[in-house]
Amino acid sequence: MATRVRSLAALAVVMLVGAPHLVRADDAPSMMATGAAETIRLWEGEAPGSRGTADHDIPVVAWWPAAKQSSPSAALVICPGGGYGALADHEGSDYAKWLNAQGISAFVLRYRLGSKGYRHPVMLGDVSRALRLVRHGHERFHVDPKRVGVMGSSAGGHLALTACIHGAAGDPQATDAIDRESARPAIGILCYPVVSMLPEKTHAGSRKNLLGESPDEEVARTLSGELAAHENVPPLFIWHTWEDKAVKLEPILELGLKLKSHARPYELHVYETGPHGLGLGVRPYDPAKTLHPWTVECRRWLAAQGF
Repeated sequence: MATRVRSLAALAVVMLVGAPHLVRADDAPSMMATGAAETIRLWEGEAPGSRGTADHDIPVVAWWPAAKQSSPSAALVICPGGGYGALADHEGSDYAKWLNAQGISAFVLRYRLGSKGYRHPVMLGDVSRALRLVRHGHERFHVDPKRVGVMGSSAGGHLALTACIHGAAGDPQATDAIDRESARPAIGILCYPVVSMLPEKTHAGSRKNLLGESPDEEVARTLSGELAAHENVPPLFIWHTWEDKAVKLEPILELGLKLKSHARPYELHVYETGPHGLGLGVRPYDPAKTLHPWTVECRRWLAAQGF
C-alpha cells in the first residue's frame, strides 16, 4: 500500500492552518443523500451485557444508503460524539448525509453509554458488531465488504480509534454468522478525537463515562491510542483545531508520532480556529451551504484510499 503520510517529525513542526476558508457543499459530487432507510438492531435478541430493555439499552445502526450505483459502494460506520454520555446528532445523521453525497453508504451507530451505566468493553463490542453486521449484510446493503471503515467525533472518535486498534478478526467457528465477519475497519476518520485515557491527557467526562470513577490504569493505557497504536492500524484521517478547549491536541500529535514509528499511513490537519463539536461547520447539513475545508481534504483522501 502506498504510504500517504502528512506526519510530524516532532511536535514543534506542526503547522497550524489559519482561519479556514469554507467551501461550498455543492462542490462535491452531485449524489444527494437518500435519507435513513432503516434502523437495524445489532443483535436480534438482548445485546450482550444489556442492563434493560429501554431504547438506550438496545444498540442499533441507522442505515443511510448511498444512491444506487452499478457497483457496490464503500461504507462507514459513524460513531457520534458526546463524551460517552450522549450522542450528538449533527455528528451522526449530518455526516451520513455528507457521505451519501460522496457516494458512500453510512451506518450511524447508537452505541450504549456510560451515562446509562455501561462501561468498556460494551462500547467496543457495539462498534465491532456494527462493522461485522455491515460486512455480513453487504449484498443487501449493496456495499463492498472490503471497503468498510469507521468514523467518529470527540468521544466517538475515541471509539472509532479503539476499533482501529483493537478490532478483532471474525471467529470462523461462531454459531452467529455475523460474528464470523471481521471487526477490523479498512480506514478510520477521526474528527477532534479524544485519544488518551490517561488522567493528565484525557477528556475527564469521557474517561469517567467509559471507565468509571476508579478505572484500572492498565486498561486506561490500553485504550490510549498514543500508547496502543500498532503496526496493523488502518490508514487514518485525523483533524482537530488549535482553538478547541475541550479535547487536548497533544495526545493527537503523539498518536501521529506513534503511527509513524510503526510506518502506518495517516493524514493530520490542525486548523487554527473552530470550537469543539464543529462537525461539518454548518448545521444542519445543506448541500447549498458552505462546509468546513476538512471535508474537501477528507473527500480527496477517501478517493485516494479507494473509497
